[in-house]
Amino acid sequence: MAEQTDNEYRRVRISKLERIREAGQNPYPERFERSHLLTDARELADETPEVSVAGRVMTARIMGKLSFITLQDVSGRCQISIRQDDVGPETYKIVKKLVDLGDFIGVSGDMYTTKTGEKTVRAQSFSHLGKTLLPLPEKWQGVQDQEVLYRQRYLDLIMNPESMARFKLRSNLIRTMRRFLEDQAFIEVETPVLAPKASGAAAKPFTSHHNALDMEVYLRIAPETYLKRCIVGGFDRVFEFARCFRNEGMDPSHLQDFTMLEYYCAYWNYEDNMDFTEKLVQHVLQELFGKLTIEIGGEMVDFSGTWPRVSFRELIQNDCGIDIESFDDADSLRHAIAQAGIELEDVESLGRGNLIDQLYKKVSRPKMVGPIFLTKHPVDLSPLARRNDNEENVSDRFQLVIRGWEVVNAYSELVDPLDQRARLEAQAALKASGDDDAMDMDEDYLLAMEHGMPPISGWGMGIDRFCALITNQSNLRDVVLFPLMRPNG
Repeated sequence: MAEQTDNEYRRVRISKLERIREAGQNPYPERFERSHLLTDARELADETPEVSVAGRVMTARIMGKLSFITLQDVSGRCQISIRQDDVGPETYKIVKKLVDLGDFIGVSGDMYTTKTGEKTVRAQSFSHLGKTLLPLPEKWQGVQDQEVLYRQRYLDLIMNPESMARFKLRSNLIRTMRRFLEDQAFIEVETPVLAPKASGAAAKPFTSHHNALDMEVYLRIAPETYLKRCIVGGFDRVFEFARCFRNEGMDPSHLQDFTMLEYYCAYWNYEDNMDFTEKLVQHVLQELFGKLTIEIGGEMVDFSGTWPRVSFRELIQNDCGIDIESFDDADSLRHAIAQAGIELEDVESLGRGNLIDQLYKKVSRPKMVGPIFLTKHPVDLSPLARRNDNEENVSDRFQLVIRGWEVVNAYSELVDPLDQRARLEAQAALKASGDDDAMDMDEDYLLAMEHGMPPISGWGMGIDRFCALITNQSNLRDVVLFPLMRPNG
């Protein structure tokens, strides 16, 4: 029934399209000279002349010789009025008979305020700028169906102002972070999306075949090892907003393709990086919201001051009584987890590092409100992080956790090529034994390391996750314009 209705609307509007052309107007002109965005026009004084605005028709009160139309553009809405005596009978006939909700139109005229106090552009000229063939969703209901929101995001943006505001905030978030990093002497670079090795993180990759080179390639799971090659080459501070791909399960806080910000700074350690992270996040929140205490998940979270720092060992021991440092291998730890009555998925196939990670995610992460720095991860959970000088089983690493979501992952980077080789060999052995999240050997990266690296601290943030968190969205798809969906049918 809905399809038939749409077809009826479409046939009627195509007929109107033909009538617009017969009247000598082009319904799809190449350009329109706009002087103001709609919300800017609303700020103009009455009698301001030569105001040209354009947008999509959202409401229309069409009357005998005077019509009021509400236009919408990226900035918001503004009312226009069109009078037959101002634009002429033939043009006004087009307005009355051939303009539909959803059409794009442009007008030029002067500003005035109606008797009801509404700032309005009084049109002296009118142009059709884009005829729509299908109707917009019903005005008062908007777009409520979640599938439609994701599959036809443009309808969500048109009908739901809060969605437009959220995606504009996401763009502003990225712009603010980029400027802050550039102001701190970081240089933006680009690294490969297709790579011969799936390196830079412990995750299952997407694979493909490169026909011209006749070789298997991987969509990157992280830009890490290439950004570190930049440090080897002489860059001091580099960053990249990188689209990454991980062929893993989906849930509201994970997507298979997502945006990460990663940066690397020579001569820092992870503690320098924690201090910098506080400054970066506090700056971003102040710029976006004008304050450092914001509501997340119905709870006020304060980002001011110095944030708590707690070790991985201390956190897990407090939450379930298991001291991870008492267990040197996966089997003994697996037994202790079973003895404690804690159930984990795929527990038999995980190495010690990923076993600890799953334990933390089960017993500790859901309780963390934050912002909290989680520090001193086990070395076998951090194959690319530097080993602590005083505790050989601990890495110089931290994660920023907010409301149970891991927002930032950062290290003092491992720059010893022999230590790195040994760890990658251990990871490769785990992978061969069935741990899909373990890393491959990467001889090309080891070759770069052997040419010498300074002390480095690196950092990664899931932009989708952070944006969802600060805009109170429980699903990452709500901050991704066009999330991947299973095809209809």
